[in-house]
Amino acid sequence: MDSLTDDGGQAVDPQGLPDGNASSLAADLRAPTISRAYQCQCGRPVFLGNSQCLACRTPLGFVPERLGVVPLSPGPETDTFTVFGDAGGPVLRRCANFLTAAGCNWMAPVPAQGGDAAPSPQGLAPGYCLSCSATRTIPDLSIESNGTLWRKLEQGKRRLLSQLLALGLPVVTRHADPVHGLAFDFLSNVPGGQHVLTGHEMGVITLNAEEAEDAVRERIRAEMREPYRTLVGHFRHEIGHYYWDLLVAPTPWIEGFRSLFGDERADYATALRMHYENGPPADWAVRFVTSYASSHPWEDWAETWAHYLHMADTADTAMSFGVDAQNVELASDLFTVEDLWQPEHPGALKFLDFLNGWVRLTNVLNELSRSMGQPDYYPFVLPRAAVGKLQFIHQVITEQRQRDHAGAPQDEATSTDVPLDAAPAPLPPPVDAPMENGQGQSQGQVQAQQPFCQTGLQQNQGMFQDDAGTSPR
Repeated sequence: MDSLTDDGGQAVDPQGLPDGNASSLAADLRAPTISRAYQCQCGRPVFLGNSQCLACRTPLGFVPERLGVVPLSPGPETDTFTVFGDAGGPVLRRCANFLTAAGCNWMAPVPAQGGDAAPSPQGLAPGYCLSCSATRTIPDLSIESNGTLWRKLEQGKRRLLSQLLALGLPVVTRHADPVHGLAFDFLSNVPGGQHVLTGHEMGVITLNAEEAEDAVRERIRAEMREPYRTLVGHFRHEIGHYYWDLLVAPTPWIEGFRSLFGDERADYATALRMHYENGPPADWAVRFVTSYASSHPWEDWAETWAHYLHMADTADTAMSFGVDAQNVELASDLFTVEDLWQPEHPGALKFLDFLNGWVRLTNVLNELSRSMGQPDYYPFVLPRAAVGKLQFIHQVITEQRQRDHAGAPQDEATSTDVPLDAAPAPLPPPVDAPMENGQGQSQGQVQAQQPFCQTGLQQNQGMFQDDAGTSPR
């Protein structure tokens, strides 16, 4: 095959490696986000969920504008903070959920002295951080075990949102945008009621709180014969449906989507019923990232999107901590330019480097898991047919991030911009009547609610959704 050149004009072989040069994992894993290795002002490593350095006792918090956990200094007033070393910077306070069962370590802005808080373009509830402002319904905390489940759910959501922010994807709650904004409902099953199903509908992501119980989730995983089932996986899958509605459906990306994933106009409820009655096609493993992805183009997109987020976040973490995978014996071949959707795209070879770095990394991670007698960390075999789909998602995300950071105009042929109405609006309560979502799913919900801290949060004392066409993922 003729040699290709990378973005700098350097010759590369068909696997995307520079001629005559050995590859390294750090060079291959060109992950599209940022470091996951955080550091206190004392130099000690700290982690995503930390609120205090265990070495020097410096307070820590996740600051969305900094895209990470940072050390904090006392602010001008009691219970306020500034980022360490930036005394003249924004004044922050702990999220109102810091001392609740949610244990939130994200920071919220403090209004300027003598003035009211300016409307947040992301839609912050007063006193709450971005992550907690996106939560609309929580489990009934009068049930003791629900506090632990709520904490686990919020931890998974914070990891999701921190990655979305780093990717440059729009994260706007329904406080600011009642049409396109995000809302999360964490609901519990009620004895004698219908089972709460995890799913997405018009920006509202519903998770059954029982999924935060490890034993319950593992039982469901075994019953459904899934190789992998986690809270973070649920969040990443359902947010994929949200971004499909936002970045693909109303844009020219839809044609590329249909050429790769199929025609989403196929009846969704029928497709899911056939999937559960007949199972996946015999050749699903060479065409899709999971068997569930074969059920309908929407689910193929959501499963592949979640897979991309898994890859990007894990690769970022590996790079951040200096993991190297050069000496591992590969269990599968590396991918080549022929596997890409658009091999001529300017970023194609960088994406291929990232993908092949991922192959090397997962071999290391699987060996580490086996060393501890645990199931494989990455229990998937990535088929070549999925590579083009992953590149498509990579390009959608990359283009969105570049426009968000640069504010540059975009070619009409690939525009994915969806204007958002940033006017402040109250968070609408969950509806009591069935409604139709953008994926052909019909969902009804009934619940008794009570206000939570006079914000958009509400405690759920039971909500059900019917089974017709609702994703169990």
